[in-house]
Amino acid sequence: MSRVDDILNRIDALEKELRDELRTIEPRLRYTIHDKKVRFNAEVKKRQKLLVKRWFNYVYDSGFMIVLTIPLIWSALIPMLILDAAIGLFQLICFPVYGIPFVKRREYIVFDRHSLPYLNVIEKVNCTYCAYFNGIMGYVREVAARTEQYWCPIRHARPVKPTHSRYRQFFPYGDAEAYRTGLNEVRKRFDDVRPHEKD
Repeated sequence: MSRVDDILNRIDALEKELRDELRTIEPRLRYTIHDKKVRFNAEVKKRQKLLVKRWFNYVYDSGFMIVLTIPLIWSALIPMLILDAAIGLFQLICFPVYGIPFVKRREYIVFDRHSLPYLNVIEKVNCTYCAYFNGIMGYVREVAARTEQYWCPIRHARPVKPTHSRYRQFFPYGDAEAYRTGLNEVRKRFDDVRPHEKD
């Protein structure tokens, strides 16, 4: 195993550790997750509702220049919807041909912040927008990563920030022999994501 592979494995382990640590927060903040829905106890919900900032005050406190940027922010939704549809269609048509496991969109787009009692209507809409936008970007990145693993699994000579989930499968930059002898095997190396298809 190369030093790069070792570092990538440690990053994976740290990401798992981070997910586990984030789960320990649930009891401290007195919420639970059942069937992908977040539930707060009544006392916490009541306290959180007292912290809602009225939407008018929220807009007023944002300032005139911030309000002027709103049309620009929301205009980005149109290309994002087109990208979402295009990537879904691409994956539906191409992945079965290539033998690549599907990327589950729902694992990347999580809508739960709109349930927070301390957010006003505008904040809830904003949070939903950001969850969709960033979720789609993560989803697109994973579809692209799996496609890149199939078509061009070669690491870059220069550092990439950040590397995607499939990068560890790629051949070292300049290792022509490994690429030519191992390409067909790497194109099929998706065992680490196949078990998730049964979820």
